[in-house]
Amino acid sequence: MKTPTTSLQPAEWEPHSAVWSAWPSHAELWLEDLEPARAEVAALFRAVADKDAHGRPRGEALKILACGDEAVASAKQALAGTGAEIVPAVFGDIWLRDTAAIFVRSSGKLAAACFTFNGWGGKYVLAGDGGVAAFVAARAGVSATVNPWVLEGGSIDVDGQGTCLTTRQCLLNPNRNPGLSQGEIENRLRASLGIEKLIWLGDGLVNDHTDGHVDNIARFIAPGVVMCMEPAGAGDPNRDALKAIIADLKVATDVNGRKLEIVTVPSPGRVENADGEAIPASSMNFYIGNTTVVVPLYASATDDAAVAAIAKAFPGRRTVGLPAGHVITGGGSFHCITQQQPLP
Repeated sequence: MKTPTTSLQPAEWEPHSAVWSAWPSHAELWLEDLEPARAEVAALFRAVADKDAHGRPRGEALKILACGDEAVASAKQALAGTGAEIVPAVFGDIWLRDTAAIFVRSSGKLAAACFTFNGWGGKYVLAGDGGVAAFVAARAGVSATVNPWVLEGGSIDVDGQGTCLTTRQCLLNPNRNPGLSQGEIENRLRASLGIEKLIWLGDGLVNDHTDGHVDNIARFIAPGVVMCMEPAGAGDPNRDALKAIIADLKVATDVNGRKLEIVTVPSPGRVENADGEAIPASSMNFYIGNTTVVVPLYASATDDAAVAAIAKAFPGRRTVGLPAGHVITGGGSFHCITQQQPLP
């Protein structure tokens, strides 16, 4: 490990050498959703790999962690032909956006920023999750900087030029870094990820155990351009929060002083779990791969419109909508389980 140096987190749409993710491995966590969730993430991985008719990869390499012999065997069988590297590893669950290292460019080289993970404010503390960041950095063969404070990758979204979206609900939550002020958090993000301008939004989605991760509500899709969701009618449980997000973005500027261009897509509206409770289903939880943008679908009336709107925003990539109804039973979706490794 080394002393922090000037680093910058690249934007997700910049070229990747690989994507890191994980295979649902713990039956006691997933219960009856284990095999259906595995099928959904396998479809995601195949879309990201994007092999042509001759089996040649067009997308990016897959680095898939699997915990335990059964999970390793299952992943190898399900992902045969994708070129995926199945990496035996110890972890609590698959949410590598939050537990893995965040890759940065530092002094002209690829490096990794590792942060403390505390189970989203102590709600889901699982054995092994605290070591995932260092493990991924070592496996990727890059130098790592340990930042001894709590940060999850899904709580921030960057434009690759020094601007970042985040929420007060998460980053200022006393269950993360109770001794740090807003200014101190801003200073630490500047030092670790090269973030010079934070755009602070308010609350995230209803019943989101991450306490309002921004990758569920607003994403940069180009420098100066932010995508967010329009409420799906009066019955949308996130109607007020989504309207507030749009209002905040309309008055925001980026690190270069530009007013943001705002692109909206429809919210999935009210999506319920088996107990009839609203779950944090989001059109924003898409993954931007080298050749493919993968959008989670929730059997919502707005699924097709959301995919079409996102496809319009990424004309140089194909856009694929895939079911995520079983993955989200674990608390997140496609963006939550992926962490891109940029080219050096």
